[in-house]
Amino acid sequence: MDTKILLENGTNELEILEFKIGDNSYGINVAKIREIIPYQPVTPVPNAHPSIEGIFMPRETMITAISLKNALQLGESAPGGLFIITNFNKLDVAFHVDKVIGISRFSWKDIIKPDATINNEDDGISTGIIKLKDRLVIILDFEKIVTDISPETGLKVTDVAGLSERDRSDAAILIAEDSHLLNKLISDALSTAGYVKQKRTEDGLEAWNYINKCLTEGTLDSCVDLVITDIEMPQMDGHRLTKLIKSDDRTKHIPVVIFSSLVNEEMRLKGEALGADAQMSKPEIGRLVEEIDKLLLPN
Repeated sequence: MDTKILLENGTNELEILEFKIGDNSYGINVAKIREIIPYQPVTPVPNAHPSIEGIFMPRETMITAISLKNALQLGESAPGGLFIITNFNKLDVAFHVDKVIGISRFSWKDIIKPDATINNEDDGISTGIIKLKDRLVIILDFEKIVTDISPETGLKVTDVAGLSERDRSDAAILIAEDSHLLNKLISDALSTAGYVKQKRTEDGLEAWNYINKCLTEGTLDSCVDLVITDIEMPQMDGHRLTKLIKSDDRTKHIPVVIFSSLVNEEMRLKGEALGADAQMSKPEIGRLVEEIDKLLLPN
């Protein structure tokens, strides 16, 4: 199935693939998808996590197959259905689903952010909800699903512990990240490295509103020295935020670092076109601090 639908840079739009597990509708950002293929038998892996069905090698690439049904605690997957093969955080993973419905285009403004009744800060696996005519489609947090199954694929805050001592305390960093857990982990890593002056926001719109508040108050130079942004966020995504910052003469001097699971070759080109100063994939927390050092600290 062709999942490549081109979007213009910085328009605050995304494509969502709707799929089903049983009678339940779920969604995934098309930017995460490599391809969709019919189910095929896999080789079980001894002592693997219960949600890992096994491994297989389409086109000579080793891929881990995950039972999304099991991961969502909806039962066990049976042979059949489809594999959605994804690429994010530099990992290729196949998610076993029952049925694919189709692809729809949305504005990030249309994505409803889950409240505390659906997601708590550490255990929620939904990044947003879309209303489609007669049904609600839950957009799943695939990064968290994979990290819960294989924790070593997640952020390693310990990577910053060995960085050299430098005075970073005066630099003001604005963080835009919708995941409560990742927002805190990024903040903790920055604090460990000495970047203690931070403003944490949960989406691009909140970050942009904060920048404009600082502009109105005449405090921008002391409030925002650098922006770290995810790409996927409700209300306003990181590409739109980058475009707004870099196309405004009052803010274009602010370095923008895109820190996202979606940073691949195609996304890197989009980020460069929008003016991002650095881009990296989310597991690389140590490299994130190193890149911030390059942008903010004298040699």
